[in-house]
Amino acid sequence: MNTHRSLPRRAALAATAFAAALVVAASGGGESTVTADTSAAASTTTTTTPASTPDDRHNQADVAFAQGMIPHHRQAVLMSDMVAAHGASADVKTLAAEMRKAQVPEIETMSGWLRAWGEKVPAGTGMDGMGHRDDGSGMPGMMDHREMGRLGDARGNAFDTMFLTMMIEHHEGAIDMAGTEKQRGAYGPAKDLADAIITSQTAEIARMRQMLDAGRP
Repeated sequence: MNTHRSLPRRAALAATAFAAALVVAASGGGESTVTADTSAAASTTTTTTPASTPDDRHNQADVAFAQGMIPHHRQAVLMSDMVAAHGASADVKTLAAEMRKAQVPEIETMSGWLRAWGEKVPAGTGMDGMGHRDDGSGMPGMMDHREMGRLGDARGNAFDTMFLTMMIEHHEGAIDMAGTEKQRGAYGPAKDLADAIITSQTAEIARMRQMLDAGRP
């Protein structure tokens, strides 16, 4: 039986056995003994639950950031909505539209976080008449009902000037809140959003100050 014709077949079988032995040895199987069960063991897949990543974790600072920034953004959206009807400057109207376009999706994103965490999503602006949260704590940059009423009563250039002045203060409050989140938060997406808020609203403050300094409106 040991003819030259059988040598290739025997060499192939030997190579297959050697390769299987290497797989077993590499997987920590001890002795590199090849058995009939080797192919079955190799086809078995073990499923494990992945460990939590840093982005899966959140803390109370993350909750406070979302619960505070949602009503803060909602008030900014209300103020921006007034611009189309009450404002005079095309530049102010463009800026207000950009703010609204950015902040509405951010409200939805943060609301989704709170629902996933089993936390309360603030209703409306979540504010009393004096610019405080329901729990009595202050909200940096938030306007109270009297200030919002004065803005709503203004028209034309007077409205634009009041809007820019109030929105600068409003943005500064949002930047303060975002800075706290970056320092104390643990949830990666929340910290990323805080960084984006700081960047975008700092740039918008610069634009608004330029408009006021240039006499526009």
